[in-house]
Amino acid sequence: MQVGRVCGVSSGAIIGTMLTQGWARNGRDGAREEIQRLWKRVAHAHTLSPLQNAPLERWLWGWDLSNSMMWRGMEMAMRMFSPAQLNPFGHNPLTHLLADLIDRTWLTHPNAPRLTVSATDVETGEAVLFGNAEIDADVLCASACLPFVFPAVRIGNRAYWDGGYSGNPPLGPLLYPAPPDELILIRAQAAHRPGVPSTPMEITNRLNEIACQNVLTAELAALPTSVRMTSYDADEALLDLPISSKFNGEADFLSELFEAGRHAATDPVMRGGADRPVRTTPRRGL
Repeated sequence: MQVGRVCGVSSGAIIGTMLTQGWARNGRDGAREEIQRLWKRVAHAHTLSPLQNAPLERWLWGWDLSNSMMWRGMEMAMRMFSPAQLNPFGHNPLTHLLADLIDRTWLTHPNAPRLTVSATDVETGEAVLFGNAEIDADVLCASACLPFVFPAVRIGNRAYWDGGYSGNPPLGPLLYPAPPDELILIRAQAAHRPGVPSTPMEITNRLNEIACQNVLTAELAALPTSVRMTSYDADEALLDLPISSKFNGEADFLSELFEAGRHAATDPVMRGGADRPVRTTPRRGL
Protein backbone atom coordinates (compact mmCIF):
# COMPACT_ATOMS: atom_id res chain seq x y z
CA MET A 1 0.00 0.00 0.00
CA GLN A 2 1.20 3.47 -0.88
CA VAL A 3 0.09 6.50 1.13
CA GLY A 4 -0.37 9.60 -1.00
CA ARG A 5 -2.60 11.87 1.11
CA VAL A 6 -3.49 11.96 4.80
CA CYS A 7 -6.17 13.98 6.55
CA GLY A 8 -7.07 13.96 10.24
CA VAL A 9 -8.58 15.82 13.16
CA SER A 10 -8.00 15.60 16.91
CA SER A 11 -6.05 12.42 17.82
CA GLY A 12 -6.19 11.45 14.13
CA ALA A 13 -4.33 14.65 13.27
CA ILE A 14 -1.57 13.83 15.74
CA ILE A 15 -1.23 10.23 14.55
CA GLY A 16 -1.39 11.39 10.92
CA THR A 17 1.47 13.80 11.55
CA MET A 18 3.64 11.06 13.02
CA LEU A 19 2.73 8.74 10.16
CA THR A 20 3.61 11.39 7.57
CA GLN A 21 7.05 12.27 8.91
CA GLY A 22 7.86 8.62 9.57
CA TRP A 23 6.80 7.61 6.07
CA ALA A 24 9.02 10.30 4.56
CA ARG A 25 11.97 9.02 6.59
CA ASN A 26 11.63 5.26 6.09
CA GLY A 27 8.33 4.23 4.50
CA ARG A 28 5.91 2.07 6.47
CA ASP A 29 8.58 1.01 8.98
CA GLY A 30 9.36 4.63 9.73
CA ALA A 31 5.65 5.40 10.13
CA ARG A 32 5.25 2.57 12.64
CA GLU A 33 8.30 3.75 14.58
CA GLU A 34 7.07 7.33 14.80
CA ILE A 35 3.57 6.36 15.95
CA GLN A 36 5.06 4.00 18.52
CA ARG A 37 7.33 6.80 19.73
CA LEU A 38 4.29 9.03 20.22
CA TRP A 39 2.42 6.54 22.41
CA LYS A 40 5.53 5.72 24.44
CA ARG A 41 5.93 9.42 25.22
CA VAL A 42 2.25 9.69 26.17
CA ALA A 43 2.55 6.68 28.50
CA HIS A 44 5.74 8.07 30.04
CA ALA A 45 4.10 11.44 30.69
CA HIS A 46 1.07 9.74 32.24
CA THR A 47 3.21 8.09 34.92
CA LEU A 48 3.20 11.45 36.71
CA SER A 49 -0.57 11.87 36.46
CA PRO A 50 -2.59 11.60 39.69
CA LEU A 51 -5.50 10.31 37.61
CA GLN A 52 -4.72 6.57 37.56
CA ASN A 53 -5.86 3.52 39.46
CA ALA A 54 -3.79 1.79 42.09
CA PRO A 55 -3.24 -1.98 41.58
CA LEU A 56 -6.21 -2.90 43.79
CA GLU A 57 -8.48 -0.41 42.03
CA ARG A 58 -7.39 -1.76 38.65
CA TRP A 59 -8.23 -5.28 39.81
CA LEU A 60 -11.67 -4.12 40.97
CA TRP A 61 -12.64 -1.75 38.17
CA GLY A 62 -10.24 -2.36 35.29
CA TRP A 63 -9.56 0.77 33.27
CA ASP A 64 -12.52 2.65 34.76
CA LEU A 65 -11.20 5.73 36.59
CA SER A 66 -14.61 7.05 37.59
CA ASN A 67 -14.43 5.52 41.08
CA SER A 68 -11.35 7.53 42.07
CA MET A 69 -11.70 10.68 44.16
CA MET A 70 -9.53 12.56 41.68
CA TRP A 71 -11.93 11.78 38.83
CA ARG A 72 -14.99 12.72 40.87
CA GLY A 73 -13.40 16.01 41.88
CA MET A 74 -12.40 16.80 38.30
CA GLU A 75 -15.86 15.92 37.00
CA MET A 76 -17.50 18.23 39.55
CA ALA A 77 -15.10 21.06 38.74
CA MET A 78 -15.82 20.72 35.02
CA ARG A 79 -19.54 21.06 35.71
CA MET A 80 -19.09 24.25 37.74
CA PHE A 81 -16.32 26.06 35.87
CA SER A 82 -15.30 26.57 32.26
CA PRO A 83 -11.88 25.41 31.02
CA ALA A 84 -10.77 29.05 30.81
CA GLN A 85 -11.68 29.54 34.48
CA LEU A 86 -9.92 26.37 35.57
CA ASN A 87 -6.92 26.98 33.32
CA PRO A 88 -6.65 30.77 32.74
CA PHE A 89 -3.15 30.53 31.27
CA GLY A 90 -4.23 27.93 28.69
CA HIS A 91 -1.62 25.35 29.69
CA ASN A 92 -1.85 22.22 27.55
CA PRO A 93 0.36 19.25 28.49
CA LEU A 94 0.39 18.13 24.86
CA THR A 95 2.17 21.26 23.63
CA HIS A 96 5.68 20.45 24.86
CA LEU A 97 5.27 16.72 24.19
CA LEU A 98 4.31 17.34 20.56
CA ALA A 99 6.94 20.03 20.07
CA ASP A 100 9.60 17.46 20.91
CA LEU A 101 8.12 14.85 18.55
CA ILE A 102 7.44 16.91 15.43
CA ASP A 103 10.28 16.86 12.91
CA ARG A 104 9.55 19.57 10.38
CA THR A 105 12.44 18.48 8.17
CA TRP A 106 10.71 15.16 7.43
CA LEU A 107 7.20 16.58 7.65
CA THR A 108 7.96 18.91 4.73
CA HIS A 109 10.25 16.49 2.88
CA PRO A 110 9.43 15.86 -0.82
CA ASN A 111 8.80 12.19 0.04
CA ALA A 112 6.24 13.05 2.71
CA PRO A 113 2.57 12.33 1.89
CA ARG A 114 0.40 15.41 1.60
CA LEU A 115 -1.01 16.00 5.09
CA THR A 116 -4.03 18.11 6.01
CA VAL A 117 -5.03 18.88 9.60
CA SER A 118 -8.31 20.59 10.37
CA ALA A 119 -9.44 22.74 13.30
CA THR A 120 -12.74 24.56 13.88
CA ASP A 121 -12.73 28.35 13.96
CA VAL A 122 -14.69 29.21 17.12
CA GLU A 123 -16.19 32.42 15.71
CA THR A 124 -17.16 31.26 12.21
CA GLY A 125 -17.73 27.54 12.91
CA GLU A 126 -15.85 26.73 9.71
CA ALA A 127 -13.12 24.17 9.18
CA VAL A 128 -9.67 25.70 8.78
CA LEU A 129 -7.15 23.51 6.96
CA PHE A 130 -3.42 23.40 7.67
CA GLY A 131 -0.88 21.77 5.34
CA ASN A 132 2.50 20.12 5.95
CA ALA A 133 4.49 23.34 6.20
CA GLU A 134 2.01 24.97 8.63
CA ILE A 135 1.63 22.10 11.08
CA ASP A 136 3.23 22.50 14.49
CA ALA A 137 2.36 21.70 18.11
CA ASP A 138 -0.13 24.59 18.33
CA VAL A 139 -2.00 23.44 15.22
CA LEU A 140 -2.27 19.88 16.54
CA CYS A 141 -3.44 21.10 19.96
CA ALA A 142 -6.04 23.28 18.23
CA SER A 143 -7.30 20.31 16.20
CA ALA A 144 -7.62 18.27 19.41
CA CYS A 145 -9.08 21.01 21.62
CA LEU A 146 -12.27 19.70 23.25
CA PRO A 147 -14.09 22.85 24.44
CA PHE A 148 -15.29 21.24 27.67
CA VAL A 149 -11.75 20.23 28.65
CA PHE A 150 -9.35 22.87 27.27
CA PRO A 151 -9.55 26.61 26.62
CA ALA A 152 -9.67 27.49 22.92
CA VAL A 153 -6.25 27.42 21.28
CA ARG A 154 -5.20 30.72 19.72
CA ILE A 155 -3.15 30.81 16.53
CA GLY A 156 -2.51 34.35 15.40
CA ASN A 157 -5.69 36.28 16.16
CA ARG A 158 -8.06 33.31 15.74
CA ALA A 159 -9.34 30.83 18.33
CA TYR A 160 -9.87 27.16 17.52
CA TRP A 161 -11.70 24.11 18.87
CA ASP A 162 -11.57 20.45 17.91
CA GLY A 163 -11.64 19.91 14.15
CA GLY A 164 -14.23 17.14 14.46
CA TYR A 165 -17.05 19.68 14.83
CA SER A 166 -16.60 21.01 11.28
CA GLY A 167 -15.09 18.00 9.47
CA ASN A 168 -14.43 14.59 10.94
CA PRO A 169 -12.20 14.63 8.98
CA PRO A 170 -12.85 16.84 5.95
CA LEU A 171 -12.50 14.58 2.92
CA GLY A 172 -12.15 17.34 0.32
CA PRO A 173 -8.33 17.54 0.59
CA LEU A 174 -8.13 13.80 -0.13
CA LEU A 175 -10.09 14.22 -3.37
CA TYR A 176 -8.00 17.07 -4.82
CA PRO A 177 -6.69 17.40 -7.51
CA ALA A 178 -8.21 14.04 -8.53
CA PRO A 179 -10.07 11.45 -6.43
CA PRO A 180 -7.94 8.48 -5.31
CA ASP A 181 -8.77 4.93 -6.30
CA GLU A 182 -9.11 3.92 -2.66
CA LEU A 183 -9.90 5.78 0.55
CA ILE A 184 -9.17 4.21 3.94
CA LEU A 185 -11.18 5.55 6.88
CA ILE A 186 -10.03 4.72 10.41
CA ARG A 187 -12.66 5.61 13.00
CA ALA A 188 -11.60 6.66 16.49
CA GLN A 189 -15.00 6.78 18.16
CA ALA A 190 -18.07 4.57 18.34
CA ALA A 191 -20.74 5.31 15.72
CA HIS A 192 -23.50 3.44 17.57
CA ARG A 193 -23.89 3.41 21.34
CA PRO A 194 -26.82 1.44 22.82
CA GLY A 195 -28.68 2.84 25.82
CA VAL A 196 -29.51 6.37 26.92
CA PRO A 197 -26.82 8.38 28.75
CA SER A 198 -27.86 9.58 32.20
CA THR A 199 -25.00 11.49 33.83
CA PRO A 200 -23.93 14.97 32.64
CA MET A 201 -20.56 13.62 31.50
CA GLU A 202 -22.17 10.76 29.55
CA ILE A 203 -24.64 13.15 27.89
CA THR A 204 -21.87 15.53 26.86
CA ASN A 205 -19.78 12.66 25.51
CA ARG A 206 -22.65 11.28 23.44
CA LEU A 207 -23.53 14.72 22.07
CA ASN A 208 -19.92 15.08 20.90
CA GLU A 209 -20.03 11.65 19.25
CA ILE A 210 -23.31 12.43 17.46
CA ALA A 211 -22.14 15.85 16.27
CA CYS A 212 -18.88 14.48 14.87
CA GLN A 213 -20.55 11.40 13.37
CA ASN A 214 -23.15 13.45 11.49
CA VAL A 215 -20.42 15.64 10.00
CA LEU A 216 -18.64 12.52 8.73
CA THR A 217 -21.86 11.01 7.37
CA ALA A 218 -22.46 14.12 5.27
CA GLU A 219 -18.91 13.98 3.93
CA LEU A 220 -19.20 10.30 3.00
CA ALA A 221 -22.50 10.89 1.21
CA ALA A 222 -20.70 13.25 -1.18
CA LEU A 223 -17.91 10.82 -2.12
CA PRO A 224 -17.54 10.18 -5.86
CA THR A 225 -18.88 6.80 -6.92
CA SER A 226 -15.47 5.87 -8.33
CA VAL A 227 -13.78 5.88 -4.91
CA ARG A 228 -13.44 2.49 -3.25
CA MET A 229 -13.73 2.99 0.50
CA THR A 230 -12.50 0.75 3.31
CA SER A 231 -13.73 1.71 6.77
CA TYR A 232 -12.37 0.30 10.01
CA ASP A 233 -14.95 0.71 12.77
CA ALA A 234 -14.19 1.32 16.43
CA ASP A 235 -17.48 0.17 17.99
CA GLU A 236 -16.32 -3.24 19.20
CA ALA A 237 -13.16 -1.88 20.79
CA LEU A 238 -14.64 1.20 22.45
CA LEU A 239 -18.26 0.47 23.39
CA ASP A 240 -17.42 -1.17 26.73
CA LEU A 241 -14.92 1.48 27.78
CA PRO A 242 -16.15 4.11 30.27
CA ILE A 243 -15.80 7.81 29.54
CA SER A 244 -13.06 8.13 32.14
CA SER A 245 -10.83 5.88 30.01
CA LYS A 246 -10.37 8.81 27.60
CA PHE A 247 -8.13 10.35 30.25
CA ASN A 248 -6.11 7.15 30.68
CA GLY A 249 -2.62 7.12 29.23
CA GLU A 250 -1.21 4.07 31.00
CA ALA A 251 1.11 1.95 28.88
CA ASP A 252 -0.84 -1.30 29.41
CA PHE A 253 -4.11 0.37 28.45
CA LEU A 254 -2.61 1.89 25.31
CA SER A 255 -1.22 -1.55 24.41
CA GLU A 256 -4.72 -3.02 24.66
CA LEU A 257 -6.06 -0.33 22.31
CA PHE A 258 -3.19 -1.04 19.91
CA GLU A 259 -4.03 -4.73 19.82
CA ALA A 260 -7.72 -3.91 19.29
CA GLY A 261 -6.72 -1.77 16.32
CA ARG A 262 -4.60 -4.57 14.86
CA HIS A 263 -7.54 -6.92 15.24
CA ALA A 264 -9.86 -4.49 13.47
CA ALA A 265 -7.38 -4.16 10.60
CA THR A 266 -7.09 -7.92 10.07
CA ASP A 267 -10.70 -9.00 10.68
CA PRO A 268 -12.86 -8.55 7.53
CA VAL A 269 -16.02 -8.64 9.66
CA MET A 270 -15.01 -5.38 11.33
CA ARG A 271 -14.63 -3.50 8.07
CA GLY A 272 -17.75 -1.40 8.07
CA GLY A 273 -19.15 -1.65 4.57
CA ALA A 274 -15.68 -1.91 3.13
CA ASP A 275 -14.33 -3.14 -0.16
CA ARG A 276 -17.35 -2.04 -2.19
CA PRO A 277 -16.83 0.38 -5.11
CA VAL A 278 -20.19 2.01 -4.44
CA ARG A 279 -21.27 5.38 -3.20
CA THR A 280 -21.50 5.63 0.57
CA THR A 281 -24.84 7.00 1.66
CA PRO A 282 -26.40 7.71 5.08
CA ARG A 283 -28.24 4.74 6.51
CA ARG A 284 -31.13 4.68 8.90
CA GLY A 285 -29.91 4.59 12.47
CA LEU A 286 -26.34 5.65 11.59
